[in-house]
Amino acid sequence: MNSPALLDNLRVILVATRNPLNIGAVARAMSNFGCTHLRLVNPYDPAYREARSAVGAAPVLAYAEQFSTVAEAVADCALVVGTTAAGRRELHHQLCTLEAGARIILRQLALHHLARRQPANAKLTRKDLAPKKIERKRAGRGKTARGPLAKNNAAPNRVALLFGSEKTGLSNEDLSHCHWLLRIPTREEHRSMNLGHAVAVCLYELVRDVKAAAKFARALEKTPPATAGEVERFTAVLTEALSSSGFLDRRTVADADERIRRLVRRLNLPSRDADMWTGIMRQIVWKLNATENRKPLAHKKIPDLA
Repeated sequence: MNSPALLDNLRVILVATRNPLNIGAVARAMSNFGCTHLRLVNPYDPAYREARSAVGAAPVLAYAEQFSTVAEAVADCALVVGTTAAGRRELHHQLCTLEAGARIILRQLALHHLARRQPANAKLTRKDLAPKKIERKRAGRGKTARGPLAKNNAAPNRVALLFGSEKTGLSNEDLSHCHWLLRIPTREEHRSMNLGHAVAVCLYELVRDVKAAAKFARALEKTPPATAGEVERFTAVLTEALSSSGFLDRRTVADADERIRRLVRRLNLPSRDADMWTGIMRQIVWKLNATENRKPLAHKKIPDLA
């Protein structure tokens, strides 16, 4: 099995989970496979920390973090993968098999920390440890995690694996934050799985091949991908520019924001490019807002964003 250290950069995120017992089952599965970072977005029952099925997984629940939105929960992750039973649902993302998806995730997890990585002999100071302790205390009390801390902890090899509620799965809004989707190959007549079982199957696929991590260890080292937070900031300023330019006024689709978000994620921007494009778009927005008596744009056929 792969080293648990490899899964240290994996974040299992449960969105709008309804049953605290299922949260406990997920925590137990995570502990079984050496994955310790659990995040929850708007869980229905705040009493999840008392889930009885989390046998031997008390630390996973104790340090679980809560967030108000999916955007906040994935902000420090470079790769965001959603899970779905698919079915008759119309999907706007690439859908990967469990085996193929696991290999992509392993490649991402195997990336080195690059400039953010500390030397092996470096000593952590109290200043370094304080933010993590404070955050864990907040999470232990059931408080929402803070955005700035997530930004400071961002890593080029951090992966978010999203699971939706037991009843409805991930919404289209949730899925718009994902780069691609993953499906466990269950039979057509009974697609959906218990939440704890689904997490266990995905984690098993990640740890079962001892050679896979080494195979992808040097992938993408020279161009670390942008984190979800960096991509979302670019998406926000791009949307603002499109609105200021009148582009969105000429479209009547209700889900324009989600389409733009999916479009940006298909670009797979490196971190440095995301920063550059964000700066460029901010300058364009400033110029558009500062210009008076703009001439109306010539009416041309607008390409579809989807």
